[in-house]
Amino acid sequence: MIALTDVRKRYGALEVIKGVSATVTKGEVVCVIGPSGSGKSTLLRCINGLEAYEGGEIRVAGQLVDRNSRGIKAIRTRVSMVFQRFNLFSNRTAIENVIEGPVHVKGEPRAEAEARARALLARVGLSGKEDARPGELSGGQQQRVAIARALAMRPDAILFDEPTSALDPELVGDVLRVMRGLAADGMTMIVVTHEMGFAREVADRVLFLDGGVLVEQGPAAEILNHPRHPRTLDFLQRVLHPI
Repeated sequence: MIALTDVRKRYGALEVIKGVSATVTKGEVVCVIGPSGSGKSTLLRCINGLEAYEGGEIRVAGQLVDRNSRGIKAIRTRVSMVFQRFNLFSNRTAIENVIEGPVHVKGEPRAEAEARARALLARVGLSGKEDARPGELSGGQQQRVAIARALAMRPDAILFDEPTSALDPELVGDVLRVMRGLAADGMTMIVVTHEMGFAREVADRVLFLDGGVLVEQGPAAEILNHPRHPRTLDFLQRVLHPI
């Protein structure tokens, strides 16, 4: 589904992604972990064509990701993204946010898009909130609207960029519950997260990035319980057993 081969990304003289290679197969859940500033979010943005990369290649279902090509719009309809800060239109209702892509990007009839949007909002536990604006919703509810918006595009895969990090702890569970449901339904997902419990429970594989380098990757249980690299072990000890 998604293949990265020796991907490199820099901002001026600073190289933030240093030759990362990895694959994600259809229906797989891959969690990307690592310290802040390790390049995790940048890597997601490169996959979705929101950022250009300078070296290597990224392919989605065999199609080269090039943000300057005509094909990038088609890739973005196949690979949705859920952001850390929700990125909802503040002046539009929940249902208007959800139908934005299907109507204005894919050209779907508005009535059809609205019917599916209502079903998706119900799926993420927001029945009755269709006409609420983001300012009238909690952070967790806004993030669930964002997930419904991503699903509305009927994507082949969804990229999650630290979807719970901006939420109050008591709101995290509702969002993770929705994500667990997506995983159970077979949605291909790449999740940048600090939620090690979620990664342990849901992820098929884990990638550990540090300083733009893919230090270690493998089955979730293996990486989280028996990491081979000392840097991975040090990171997990600090995250799981903070002083």
